[in-house]
Amino acid sequence: MTRLTLIGKPDCHLCDVARDVVETVVAELPEDAVEVEERSISDDPALYAQWWEKIPVVLIDGELHGHWRVSPDRLRAALASAG
Repeated sequence: MTRLTLIGKPDCHLCDVARDVVETVVAELPEDAVEVEERSISDDPALYAQWWEKIPVVLIDGELHGHWRVSPDRLRAALASAG
């Protein structure tokens, strides 16, 4: 199973858009193909220190996929190659 981590914070418009893209793309995949975890920089000082300038951040299996804007096509391709 592929793990996708979305790092953001509350009241972040780009984070909301990224969440929508992630949900749409993951919904197109077989059930249980991707585990999605959301983490907030507001809850974790280490995440804040590492990512505050780049949120939203998408990690696939712990590796940086992208930040700021999430492309549905690029995300689909990355998840297909990860699985």
